Amino acid sequence: MGYNIFAIVVAILVVITIAAGVRTIPQGYVYTVERFGRYSRSLGAGLGLIVPYVDRIGHKVNIMEQVLDIPSQEAFTRDNAGVTIDAAAFYQVLDPPRAAYEITNLNQALLVLTMTNIRTVVGSMDLDQLLSHRDEINDRLLKVMDAAAAPWGVKVTRVEIKDILPPADLAGSMARQMKAEREKRAAVLEAEGLRQAAVLQAEGHKQAQILAAEGRKEAAFRDAEARERSAEAEAKATTMMSAAISSGDLAAANFLVAEKYIEALRAMAAAPNQKVIIVPIEAAALAGTLGGIAEITRSVFGGDGAAQPAASSGHRPARSVPVFARPVADGPATQES
Repeated sequence: MGYNIFAIVVAILVVITIAAGVRTIPQGYVYTVERFGRYSRSLGAGLGLIVPYVDRIGHKVNIMEQVLDIPSQEAFTRDNAGVTIDAAAFYQVLDPPRAAYEITNLNQALLVLTMTNIRTVVGSMDLDQLLSHRDEINDRLLKVMDAAAAPWGVKVTRVEIKDILPPADLAGSMARQMKAEREKRAAVLEAEGLRQAAVLQAEGHKQAQILAAEGRKEAAFRDAEARERSAEAEAKATTMMSAAISSGDLAAANFLVAEKYIEALRAMAAAPNQKVIIVPIEAAALAGTLGGIAEITRSVFGGDGAAQPAASSGHRPARSVPVFARPVADGPATQES
């Protein structure tokens, strides 16, 4: 009976010993092994074996990338403006033994380091630069923290500024400044638009004046050419008329006088300020003129016979001919002797 109890105790001790020497390490973690309290080696993910009663697991180090939330803190810029800053830091353990044995509390150390460097960077910048250069702040914090955490076997991958809050009164002043700046730009753009419109309108007016001047020039040239041709025709007609009169053809002279006579009557009748037209009618002279026109017409169109002498010369005895004054507008005719 005593042998059986001893065998059972031995079996239990063997099982406990085996269980104490076998460790299962999850993915993303590294376990440090200590032998008699001193670091011996590290166990990666999977099944790990240690010497029971001699070795023990020291630290369970997370080697995945981790985020460290930085609480809000007050800081002052170079121009003495107080701001509230929120940030976050991302880091990863690259050397588990150093992260486990070189620093007591890694998260607390990184937190204090980040907050201290944020104050340092903010204090070296003006408020305007701080609000508009977040990427520069992130880069400066990353370089400083990565260099400070390197002895701990830690790689700081990113430092991000989440929010920068200026004081309420300063935020109101900035809002008014931004509004004034936008109104200024709007006024400048409106003035520029009006200037461009005025310039374009002036250019259009100038172009219209140029085109109108060119049109008047062309019209004057055409009118001058027409007057020149009319003068040439008049001169040619006068020359022909002079030649006809020189050769003794009085019918041509009578035609010219009749034409001028009719044109003068037409001009008097077309005058806008003429209300009553006095037309002297002399039958003998008018008959002679009409006879000359008829003779010229027959000579041009091949009519036979000459004009009647009485019609061409027109020397009949003069007699008293009534002269009528006929109003242009509707109304009774007036007879004068």
